[in-house]
Amino acid sequence: MPGRELDPQERLDWLRLARTETIGPVSFYALLRRFGSARAALEALPRLGTQPVAPISRQQAERELATLDRLGGQLLCRGEPLYPETLAAVEDAPPVLSVLGQIELLARPIVAVVGARNASANGRRLAHDLAAGLGAAGIVVASGMARGIDAAAHAGALATGTVAVVAGGIEIVYPEENRGLYDALAEHGAVVAEMPLGTEPQARHFPRRNRIISGMALGVVVVEAAAKSGSLITARYALEQGREVFAVPGSPLDPRAEGTNDLIKQGATLVTDAADVIAVLRPILGKAVEFRAEEPEAPAPGAEPDAGERARIVSLLGPTPVPIDDLVRLSGSSPAIVRVVLLELELAGRLERHGGALVSLL
Repeated sequence: MPGRELDPQERLDWLRLARTETIGPVSFYALLRRFGSARAALEALPRLGTQPVAPISRQQAERELATLDRLGGQLLCRGEPLYPETLAAVEDAPPVLSVLGQIELLARPIVAVVGARNASANGRRLAHDLAAGLGAAGIVVASGMARGIDAAAHAGALATGTVAVVAGGIEIVYPEENRGLYDALAEHGAVVAEMPLGTEPQARHFPRRNRIISGMALGVVVVEAAAKSGSLITARYALEQGREVFAVPGSPLDPRAEGTNDLIKQGATLVTDAADVIAVLRPILGKAVEFRAEEPEAPAPGAEPDAGERARIVSLLGPTPVPIDDLVRLSGSSPAIVRVVLLELELAGRLERHGGALVSLL
């Protein structure tokens, strides 16, 4: 169930911790569980790990909040009443989101509609009509505000409710050709960003954006996608997150249908209109479903690795991702000790976390 709304001081602490370099979502929640609050975690950072970790200053966080307020936006923290429950259930859900527009849309049932940027005219029309049909059924449509299928889906659901998740800062319009759509979304829909204000979108930001789109949705519909399309990344995240995946079939002669046709071969539900999607989701939509997030395991009080344990765990890591459970088994250390060492490595910028509880050294 949704939790309580944070007070202003807690919100500031969450923002400072979330914006601290080398602290990703998983390590954020591990710190929160270990120390009990964002404030206590901030105070503990200087003495954690092999290298000092300096959080952003209180003044920097206050400036970001003030700028967001001037833009008409709000900061939403994981677990607050309007934070999407489906997204909160994802292990690496963003601790904080910046939101412009109708923030209450995030608390409604959401379906994502994504697809090719170089979409065909038929693909754009189908995405528009599919989104309009979902909206007429009371479902909010999420997408990534890219040109092509994304833009068509937003346009189709603008009158009923649509959410754009962007890869950069919330005030950065990308692509520029979608500025009119951005303005319409900020007024009549919602724009959501994980990255700090002023962040220009880069290639590495888009997969992070995609896991939010799939995470907040009950299902993901892919309309036209080439073999190596970013939309297929969204579909993969959806599968990892336990979401329904839908795909619109296309001509085998059209490269833009190669990815969607392959999804259908792999078990995605074939759909041609909103009614097909709603039929599959009706058991979920027809009842209140609680998505409870699994919190990271809290280290035992006082659990600190000695030099031998730390060296043994680090020696088991390399550039190839390995399951955390294997580290526990092979090191002979407790799960709490292993997680402390992983947290130290991540804070030092030496660890990368992958999906499925996999980790590797950088």
